[in-house]
Amino acid sequence: MNLLKKHCAALLAATLLGSTASAQPLLRCEITYGGSTQILESHLTTNADAVYVAEAEKIAGRFRFKAILLGSGDRLETIKLYAYYENNRQPVLLQEVKYQAPFPNSTGAYGLTGLNYLYSPPLGRELQYGCALLEAQS
Repeated sequence: MNLLKKHCAALLAATLLGSTASAQPLLRCEITYGGSTQILESHLTTNADAVYVAEAEKIAGRFRFKAILLGSGDRLETIKLYAYYENNRQPVLLQEVKYQAPFPNSTGAYGLTGLNYLYSPPLGRELQYGCALLEAQS
């Protein structure tokens, strides 16, 4: 009987912990180029070096896009967005954006950033993106 009580107590504790899981910040960006849309989701990291080591997502071989959420513990402190034009030798930075806490209430698909339009240097190819700050269950 003692073993059954321990098992029930452990099950109850696991259930309570699962139901009180905190929401983690999630950044969802919609990136459109050439009529095709990609969704990029980024989660919180505490590694400040992520800005330098994280790979940018390739967009149709013409652009790259990177989103970094930096914080400590479960607290989001900074959002950094990078958009690059893909050139023959190396990616060329088109835009760098930094958002600091506190963040505005973002509603809609582009609630944090609005809809942005960027253009490549040689031919003026258009990249559109917009991001919303959401919460994902951990």
